[in-house]
Amino acid sequence: MADPNVLNPHPPEFERFLYASVGEDRNVYIVTVLSTLARLGLDPWKETAELVMLGHDAARARLGTLLSGFRDVPALASDFGRIARDLNQLLPEGPASGALQRAASTVADGRPGTSGAIWAVLAIIFVLFQMFMVGGSGSGE
Repeated sequence: MADPNVLNPHPPEFERFLYASVGEDRNVYIVTVLSTLARLGLDPWKETAELVMLGHDAARARLGTLLSGFRDVPALASDFGRIARDLNQLLPEGPASGALQRAASTVADGRPGTSGAIWAVLAIIFVLFQMFMVGGSGSGE
């Protein structure tokens, strides 16, 4: 049976945290944690995995530091501490959970999963298809 996470290799436990709102930007769009981390130049899943591995107190402090430096959401300038505390509650439990710890360490280490092999096979198929299409057109005679 195929792995159900083949199309989404990221730990589903991170979704509640990553898709939570940090507030509205100047254009009145909702900004999520995922968007915030990406706009800060961080890999959202890797950063979340590292936050989970830190534990709640250290994660809350790290979140506060990250949010305090994020200028796209005006409300964060004065309220980053409360928002960091609220978001911290959405993080899955840390290293106590064996499955979550393995998922978090895999994301944090950046080891490619099976999705890399799937993309490689698809790329090879695409190249072969292109070769047959170009090669099958003849020399123009």
